[in-house]
Amino acid sequence: MPDATGSCDPVSVIPDTAQVPAADQTLRVLSFLARQRGPVAARTIADSLEIPRSSLYHLLAAMAAHGFVVHLESERRWGLGAAAFELAGGYARQQPLARLGRPLVASLADHAGENAHLAVMIGRDVLYIVEERAPRRPALVTDVGVRLPAHLTATGRAMLALLPREQVRALYPDAAAFADRTGRGPRRPGELREVLRAVRAEGLATEDGEVTLGLRSVAVAVRDHTGWPAAALAVTWPEDSGRDGAEVALLVGDAAADLTRRLYGAQ
Repeated sequence: MPDATGSCDPVSVIPDTAQVPAADQTLRVLSFLARQRGPVAARTIADSLEIPRSSLYHLLAAMAAHGFVVHLESERRWGLGAAAFELAGGYARQQPLARLGRPLVASLADHAGENAHLAVMIGRDVLYIVEERAPRRPALVTDVGVRLPAHLTATGRAMLALLPREQVRALYPDAAAFADRTGRGPRRPGELREVLRAVRAEGLATEDGEVTLGLRSVAVAVRDHTGWPAAALAVTWPEDSGRDGAEVALLVGDAAADLTRRLYGAQ
């Protein structure tokens, strides 16, 4: 309502959620999907949120058209889409992930003596949100704000390996989804499955010249409280430097565990 000066209190003009039920239900659906470990059936969403199934399908269709959810037809399930990850990435760039990650990435670069970075997933890309260059090391294509194909990067593979397999299939349905930079790396869904199987077995991801010939990387994912990949930390070094990849992997793993604790209090 206007005050004595004729101006309005911004809080008083915010409508009650009952006046915008579609918006309220849309946000509730997105929040519900964000809390799940993987895609879920529409019936589960409708029952959990007490939304009529006919209304829910209209909401899901609209959100899918804008990329906020994706329908996995073979599984008859719904999961978050690339646009939802875009929002998550925007929040991460401005808030705790980048702020808490920056000193850890700097420390990682100091201890490793190599370039280090922190990235998040946006659809089929990784977006670099923190970059720390080590002295006298080669320049990288990665930098804050740069996007690269997730299936070619160590950070991307570390995060993809933690996604439900159905989600990975939705992101990479066929060979047309696979970008190429140096002629190396997976080019088909089956090849990517093998790469991610190895990542899950080893607990870390690597890449060798898939982004830039002559450079290697190792990455470890940062998990949120549900186990979902919130980000990934990586170190990159020249393949002719003689570096012990296992030693670098330990440093990256320790830094990722530290960032997870700082963000989510995980032990």
